[in-house]
Order: sequence, then C-alpha cells, then structure tokens
Amino acid sequence: MAVRSPVESRPGARFIDPRVLARIDRLDLLARTVVEGFVGGLHRSPYRGLSVDFAEHRQYMPGDDIRLIDWRVFGRTDRFYIKQFEADSNSNFSVLLDMSRSMAFGKSGIPKIDYARFLTASLAYFAGKQRDRIGLVTFNDDIVDYIPPSAKHLDLVLHTLDRMEPGGNSALERPLWKVADASRRRGMMLLISDLYEPPRAVLDAVQRLGYRGHDLVVFHVLDRSEIDFEFDEAANYVDMETGEAVPVLPDRLRERYREMVGEHIETLRSELGPRRIDYQLFDTSQPLDHALFAYMSMRHRLTKVR
Repeated sequence: MAVRSPVESRPGARFIDPRVLARIDRLDLLARTVVEGFVGGLHRSPYRGLSVDFAEHRQYMPGDDIRLIDWRVFGRTDRFYIKQFEADSNSNFSVLLDMSRSMAFGKSGIPKIDYARFLTASLAYFAGKQRDRIGLVTFNDDIVDYIPPSAKHLDLVLHTLDRMEPGGNSALERPLWKVADASRRRGMMLLISDLYEPPRAVLDAVQRLGYRGHDLVVFHVLDRSEIDFEFDEAANYVDMETGEAVPVLPDRLRERYREMVGEHIETLRSELGPRRIDYQLFDTSQPLDHALFAYMSMRHRLTKVR
C-alpha cells in the first residue's frame, strides 16, 4: 500500500505545494487558488478560533448601533456580529522582497525567488480580502520597485511580481532604511529574504523599521540544500552574487557548514524574538499554508492588541 506524505494527506494540499503551483502561469490565479484552498482547509482544521472574517466583523457589544449588525452572519451563526468598515479595521501591509542574484538559486525545490513571489502574491491577495492596504518594495542593495500601501494596489503588486527578475547584490541596510524614512503611517511589514548577511547587519537594518513603530515579520527563505548541504561532488562552487569560485570537498566541509548555518539561523531567531520581530524559517519545498497561517496568526494577534 502506498504511503501518502504529510503534505499530500491534508485537504487541498496539492494546491499549496510549490512544485504544483509552479505550473500555474498567472499570479492572480495562483494567489486565489492558494488562499481559497487554505481558507477551505482552515475551516476543517483545529484552528477554528482564527476566523478568516476577523478583520471584517466583531462581536456585538451592548450599546453598539443595531443598524450595523450583519443579519446574514446572524442567520448562519445565530450570533450578533457588527460590520466593521475599512476605516475601522484595515491597516497597512507591505512586503519587502529581496530580489538579489542569490534568490535565483534552486536545487531541492523551486528557485527561492519564485517561492518568495508565490508567498508575496498569496499574502497580498489574502490581505486584500481582509481590507488591508497592500504595498510592495523589491530591493537588492537598493530599492528597485516601490509601491506604497493602498487598497487599490493588488493588481499593481501582482504585475510587478510577474515581471521582476533577480539581480544585483544583497544589502539590507540602505533599502530598509529608505523604506523606514518613507513610511509615515505605521503598519505591518514582512521581509522575505535569504538573509545572506551577518546577523548583526540584519538586526541593524530591521531595527530602524521597529523604531518607526511598524510590526515586523521576517520570512527567511532557503533552499533545502542550503540548510543541509546536499552536495556530493568535489567542484568549484560559485558565489551567485560576487562570482567568486571556491574549490570545495563536500565530505570534508558538510558538518562544519551545517554547524555554521545552524548558528546563523539560531542567532537570528534568538536576537529577533526579544525585539518583538516575528521570525519564520522556510525551505522552498514547504507548502505555502505554513506561511499563510504564520501571517494570519500575527494579523489576528495584532488586531486583538489594537
């Protein structure tokens, strides 16, 4: 009897597997497929407490205007919920997307840039359904594209993602500091990058956004082979950003490499957490529902706090 993988055993999982999504050539269709499949699965999951309507309704409280009660929701749930208009419930949501040359790498899964593109499109679509204002910044060592948050910018974000190509070297400080200076209204900012910089440089770059009052999330995207060093042949390995070639004997380097990567990841996690910056590590073989649930959990928590 064939054994199904954990990914394949979940309802609708084939629609959120990045290798399957890579066959869809329209980002708007991909985003809608991912989000609707995720929401459908969420209703059948143990996470019912995180309602996908949380940004649009709140429970009726004594003293609320009864004219704002959503009677359709009452008919389905037998509970009173108040409609929240965009001005009451929406917020700014911007994705800061690393498009440096190293993001083009992909060995074990799809290229990191495509995984990041799928993530961004899906989260932008999801945020739009929650009536958030959506923005996008693409960067390498400087800002390449800047789309300020707006409720009308989903199509522009998807178009920008569709035409972007990785290039240039990665350096977080300059583009993120520019974003911090240009962002007058506080909101949620999601950084998606392979974080090919020392942890101190990453912290220095993102902290400026925190000083401006933004809620920060960091999605660290790596290919599985970059974590486990799944290489066997002795060869010259080329740095995709600098072009430098280094002769490597994988059998001799593997354990030390894994230790260094593990230390890098753990330092980022332990340093970002106390600064109230949410950190999530993803490899490009992971289904996108991991990222969607991480985003929705934080969005729900921040809405409760506010």
